[in-house]
Parts: sequence; C-alpha cells; structure tokens
Amino acid sequence: MPSADTANPIVHVQNLGVTLDRRTILRDVTFDIVAGECLAIIGPNGCGKTILLKSLLGIVPHEGTIAWRDGVTIGYVPQKIEADRNVPLDVRNLLESKAAVIGCPRDAVAAAAARAGLTSDLLVTQIGRLSGGQFQRALIAFALLGDPDIVFFDEPTASIDEPGEEQIYDVIERLRRDLGLTAVIVSHDVSFVSRHATRVLCMSRTGQCFGPPRGVLTAEVLRELFGSPGVYQHVGHP
Repeated sequence: MPSADTANPIVHVQNLGVTLDRRTILRDVTFDIVAGECLAIIGPNGCGKTILLKSLLGIVPHEGTIAWRDGVTIGYVPQKIEADRNVPLDVRNLLESKAAVIGCPRDAVAAAAARAGLTSDLLVTQIGRLSGGQFQRALIAFALLGDPDIVFFDEPTASIDEPGEEQIYDVIERLRRDLGLTAVIVSHDVSFVSRHATRVLCMSRTGQCFGPPRGVLTAEVLRELFGSPGVYQHVGHP
C-alpha cells in the first residue's frame, strides 16, 4: 500500500458549506484526503454526512473549495438502491451496462466481480433477489469499474447482519491493501473506525473535528455524537 502523501492530497476541502431549501446543512467543513488512506466520516443522523459525500461528487451545490488533484477517478457506493424483485436484470447485466457506457476492456467485469467477492452464481442472480450483503458487493463491483483511485462508501453495512458487516469491511480493507485504493466511509460503527480508519472526520450539529482516531475520538466527542463515552477503545493506532 502506498504511503500517504499529505503534501499532495487527492482532494482538499476548505470552508465547505451547503444550503438546501434555505436550510444550512454544512458550514465551514475543512479537511483533506490522501492517497491510500481510509477516512471514516461519523456523526449522528441528520448531521450532513451523506450531503457531504454528494457535494464531493458534485451532486449538490456548495460554497467553499473542493480542489481535486488532476486525473483522479472516483467511485461511489450509495447506501441503498431500491430494486424491483421482478425486474429481469441480473448482476452481470448491471455491470456490463456500465462497462459498455464507460468503455471498459472486455475482462473488466470479471475483474471487478472477483475483487468484490462475487461468485459466478451471484452474477446471474436478479438484483432484486439479492440479500443486503450480496447487493452491497454488487454495488462495490459496479463502483470498481473504471479503476477508480478513490471510492466513497455511504453506510456500506447499514442493512447487513453482523457477519455480513465483517465481510464487507474485509473487502474494503483488501481493496486498499491490494490495489492501493483510497476509501472514504460514512459509518456508525465506531468499532470499525478503531480498527481500520487512518483518519476520522467527526460531524455534529455544532461543528466538526478531524484527525487520527486516537486524537479525535475522545470521551467528550463520543458523548456528543452518540451519547455513550465508553463504547470506543483505541486499537492499532498510535
């Protein structure tokens, strides 16, 4: 995995603000993302985590600066997509459709499926009949098409049971290790943050804090975010 180049971040965000329908969602958010890291974005419901991702993706209008390094390619795994169980579209159809649109080589679908842990049986399963964990793997494979440098994951385990959560986190960690992928993950799972995140952006309705897990996730911050100061233990980070 490449070492983090803090002097040349993938993206630099300065004084980011978002106002929708005359309501301020984000105000003065500042941070950067460096290559190869795992940035976790945490905070209570309604603090603007998903809106932050969408502003970085250019989906919602914003104020302030979002400065991407030249040539960076981006993938996005949304929190969920409603899929009609009766639509005759299987996972391979979904992946091949995107591959055709963006001009991927012929072996790109097989490579993305393997990296996301999709079996041959899952590739021919209708998307509306996938379990939560299987569908999340399909969305990860979809995001990997085009070989992005950075992938945004919006609550990737929100609808998955505990064993499935670990499998998804293992996939993300393997992608970082094997491909040098940069991961940005919106999560409520503080245990995941303690084990895998290199830096954390904590968001609340009163402000933000940003830095390594040990320096940022104090008892006071956790109490403000989640109402439980004792749920986090620092593991594996200096």
